[in-house]
Amino acid sequence: MTMNDATNARVSPLPYSYSGAAMDRVLARDPRRRWIKAGAGAAAVAALAAAVWLMLPRGFAVAASELDIATVADGVFQDALAVRSTVVPLSSVFLDATEGGRVEEVLARDGATVKRGELLFRLSNPQRDQEALARSADVAQQLANLSTMRAALAASKAGYQRDLAGFEYAVERADIEHTRQAELARRGFVSAAVLDESTAKLSQQKRLLAQTRADATAEFRIRDQSIKEFDAAINGLNQGLRLVRASAEQLAVRAPVDGRLTGFSLQVGESVKTTDRVGRIDSAGQFKLSASVDEYYLNRMATGLKGKVEQGGQAYALTVSQINPQLKDGRFTMLLQFDGAAPAGLQPGKSLDTQVTLGQSARALLLQDGAFYADSGGAWVFVLDADGGHATRRSVKLGRRAAGKVEVLGGLAAGERVVVSGYRRFGEVASLRLSE
Repeated sequence: MTMNDATNARVSPLPYSYSGAAMDRVLARDPRRRWIKAGAGAAAVAALAAAVWLMLPRGFAVAASELDIATVADGVFQDALAVRSTVVPLSSVFLDATEGGRVEEVLARDGATVKRGELLFRLSNPQRDQEALARSADVAQQLANLSTMRAALAASKAGYQRDLAGFEYAVERADIEHTRQAELARRGFVSAAVLDESTAKLSQQKRLLAQTRADATAEFRIRDQSIKEFDAAINGLNQGLRLVRASAEQLAVRAPVDGRLTGFSLQVGESVKTTDRVGRIDSAGQFKLSASVDEYYLNRMATGLKGKVEQGGQAYALTVSQINPQLKDGRFTMLLQFDGAAPAGLQPGKSLDTQVTLGQSARALLLQDGAFYADSGGAWVFVLDADGGHATRRSVKLGRRAAGKVEVLGGLAAGERVVVSGYRRFGEVASLRLSE
């Protein structure tokens, strides 16, 4: 047998093959392995989520140096308002031009102290001069007419007196003649017809005298009334002339009060219109204070409230004298007057720290006042956590505000730190992440 034959003999197929299936058997699975794998997967996911959470920033990022942070503390709430006030003159009188014209002369300068009646400047107005001349001519003409009327009345009265004297004489002669005729008739020397004629003549003379008196009375009454009306008309003309002359006199403007002339800058040759404001006169050496106050205090402010200002180590008492409730940019204005002497060296425009007492002092939980109040309305604040890395929005209850402090009524505890600067830029975020 050759080698090839031997090889072929070894690899020749068997009459049948074996699959091994008869040797396999089913093994039972352990259920704990599935739960172990699920737990391991969940743990891995949780660990990954925790890592991602720790790596992600939390809250609105802001630099701590950009924030004002204050600590809540127990203390005494001073119910007083601290404001920055400005020194203003106690009284001011505005100089408004009552007549228009051209500036001919300027006799005062801005900042000068003037006395009442002192001439400040002079205007020229040709129209006013022409009006004064025309009114003067009218008055002169009417006065001449009145004189003529009075002369005529005097002449008429003189003529009446002459006529009256003649009629009275005629009555006297007729009366004497009638008496004589009556005596002669009684004795029988004259007839009854002669006596009747004498009686009629006497009666006629009496009637003429009475009529003359009545006519003169009516005429003089009418003439007197005409003269009175003419007098009234002339008085009206004189009053108009006085007004025109007064207007002309107002072209020479004088100081109405004593004080310091301010805002006065007229130049010769300049035109001034009626109602133009050319300056004002401030009371010299007398001052009051003006303060701009947040609208929050408007309902608590009233005239008569007391205050004080410290200057040169001395306190000076004040009283709120006037409140202007008109708001501008969320603020109103109040004026305060010194109860006694004002500090020396005051000048208009100088600023002073002023305190106004609003109520009684009391112990309370206090927080520093700040811009946060206007943004949140005092309803919520950002409170820092223990490590100071985050600040969380929290609802609070705040009370009165005064002297730079806010009364805490609820929501905060002593020792907690609060962001007291403005919140507007944070929007509606619930937390802040503070960075160095």
